[in-house]
Amino acid sequence: MTRERSLTTGRPRLRRRDRNAITAASLVAVSLTASGCVVVHGEREVLPAATRAEAAEAVAQFTTAYNKADAAYDSSLDAEHTTGALGAIDAARLKAGRVNHPDGNPQHTPLVLTDVKYTIVKKAGWPRWFVADAQANKGGDARWLLVFTRNRLADPWQAAYLTLVAPGAVPQFTKDKDGWAEAVPADSAELTCSPRDLSKDYATYLKDGEGAFADGRYTSELRSTRAKNSSKPGLATQYIDEPLTSGDFAPLALRTADGGALVFFTTHHYVKQTAAAGAAVPTPNASVRALTTGEIKQSLTMEFVANEVAIAPAKGSGDGKVSLLSRLEGLTAAKGE
Repeated sequence: MTRERSLTTGRPRLRRRDRNAITAASLVAVSLTASGCVVVHGEREVLPAATRAEAAEAVAQFTTAYNKADAAYDSSLDAEHTTGALGAIDAARLKAGRVNHPDGNPQHTPLVLTDVKYTIVKKAGWPRWFVADAQANKGGDARWLLVFTRNRLADPWQAAYLTLVAPGAVPQFTKDKDGWAEAVPADSAELTCSPRDLSKDYATYLKDGEGAFADGRYTSELRSTRAKNSSKPGLATQYIDEPLTSGDFAPLALRTADGGALVFFTTHHYVKQTAAAGAAVPTPNASVRALTTGEIKQSLTMEFVANEVAIAPAKGSGDGKVSLLSRLEGLTAAKGE
């Protein structure tokens, strides 16, 4: 079960999803053959996560649910089709929209995904997952990278990650003769940074600059922006960055053709603004106010969840640095004091 994180305890404040808890029960698929019944254990058998038709249907169902929820500003309408980082961000966005527009979204434009390319993982065990790379009518020229997961056969497919990447930025993947992709284990020692450690290493990098991350918008430039914001007269801004890796927030990685991996991972962040005596915290916008508890007197602490996608090179290749392709974050809560 995904737990919440409060601003006072520092634990994730994210939606509970009992239906997504990773079950210890075995998937048993039974097929009839001429010699009788053959039992296949899903936790051991290496299988494609879905057929291409099933993946297309999952994307269609997500898009329909997403549009209904966005139009009504009602998170219950797409809760069955989102989870993980995207689920937390989407739920908070819809909650804020509902507070400010109880009759629905006056600026709703239906999401349309076209030119969808599917990368379906063949692996043993749960979760099963695949990636949809699509053009959308939102986000300009950027491609939408959506990761869909499920933890047992009876569960619906749910979008766990959403990142927007520049056209042509997605690398080529290793695929077998049937076109199925290869998952990289979370604890892989073949990369300069294992998928399991990437969230922790990135949080550390944002704090002190240590770590093998390539310069760019989501690394060196983000740290530079934070440094400038921290030193504004009359206003102190503090940042706390934490890894988020459990349950539906676990990293997922695909083998790239060059031996590296494309890794989807999640991080958790706090931004606290404290005004000097006699000064005031900048007035937050309507969406922030809708998610704020307490009265903003001297400080405002905002809580964010971010999902990132990065290329982790194989050990011994290139300069060994991890490159972040995209980072999408959303406010999930705030507290005034």
